[in-house]
Amino acid sequence: MKPNDLNQLEVQVSAQLQEGDLIFTAIDLLVCRQVARETGSWSSHVGFVLKENDQWIVVESKVPFVCKTPLRRFLQRTRNSQVMVRRLRQTVTSEQINTIKQLTERQIGRLYHPGFKLDSERQFCSKLVYSIYKEAIGIQLGKILTIEQLLNENPQASSALWRFWYFGTIPWQRQTLTPASQLKDQQLQTVFSTV
Repeated sequence: MKPNDLNQLEVQVSAQLQEGDLIFTAIDLLVCRQVARETGSWSSHVGFVLKENDQWIVVESKVPFVCKTPLRRFLQRTRNSQVMVRRLRQTVTSEQINTIKQLTERQIGRLYHPGFKLDSERQFCSKLVYSIYKEAIGIQLGKILTIEQLLNENPQASSALWRFWYFGTIPWQRQTLTPASQLKDQQLQTVFSTV
């Protein structure tokens, strides 16, 4: 992305943000583009925003671990300036934001799970959002599916990618969660979108 385009995008996004908003992007890597396509979405990544030292940061789970990323750097990784900010329809209290912040600190540095296993100590982007919001606010964002259900619900999906990803043996009954299911969650409303 050109510096001027990034500057403009950062200003536009920043003007709309509230702490606790979810931010969806399309990571410009082949495997991420494939994951988005396989799950019927344009987005392959999600994080949530908080303010730290009067600056917007995005809490995300990415290779190799959970971290806080400055908003500008997070936006810089998206393909074709694709970004969407979604907010909970219900009011999020300052107490709930403080709980989100406390829970976030416990997750920083937790390793990434490349196998997208929900029942694991490791994290991946949509699982991080799910677990933090479930504990802090009591809501479940996204739809938990087995790999088999995920492929069945997305007829455009090819088991070839997943066979490759899982080194030949797909864990069909493994439960997982996708950014696509969180993007579509009716508990959220869109407050900014370039898509």
